[in-house]
Amino acid sequence: MRRDYTERGALLEADLAADWAGQFARWFAEATAAGLPEPNAMIVATADAAARPSARTVLLKGYDERGFVFFTNYTSRKGAEALANPAASLVFPWFPMQRQVLVAGAVELVDRAETEEYFATRPRGSQLGAWASPQSQVLPDRAAVEAGLAAAVERFGAGPVPAPPHWGGLRVVPETVEFWQGRSNRLHDRLRFRRDPTGWVVERLAP
Repeated sequence: MRRDYTERGALLEADLAADWAGQFARWFAEATAAGLPEPNAMIVATADAAARPSARTVLLKGYDERGFVFFTNYTSRKGAEALANPAASLVFPWFPMQRQVLVAGAVELVDRAETEEYFATRPRGSQLGAWASPQSQVLPDRAAVEAGLAAAVERFGAGPVPAPPHWGGLRVVPETVEFWQGRSNRLHDRLRFRRDPTGWVVERLAP
């Protein structure tokens, strides 16, 4: 199953944007233009208070120089772990472009006003779903999911659906952001922005 990477491009220090946010914006735009399915899909890894890890794929909903934002039920497995052990890593697996972006950093809650602003843009079905599902909890069957949705529909009728108090945004505040470009013979380019006490430094990592 081994597949060697073709020379689709190099990633040299001279190619980098001035900061990680600019470089991510550049690569994200290129992934979107290339037609990758859900280029904002990212693997989020968290760990519980005993350092037992878990990972799943979620959708990036925003980023800026402060970090990367996604939204979730705070009582879900990822939400509970992020609150108990506020550190996470992200991977953007843009395999068709032979690229990855890897992020590691602290986790913080998104401001409530920002959560409510985003929640208002979600389709109504997704809004109701946030109320309907006790995410990550054990259920007896699919009927319990449908019953939860029916209860949410009955509760809100045709009126507006507010953001649940147990639902909101999490921001991964980067300490490192690595840009990984596949090269032949497994000699990949890996350039990492790393935060230190004086600001950000760029490092090349061995492939």
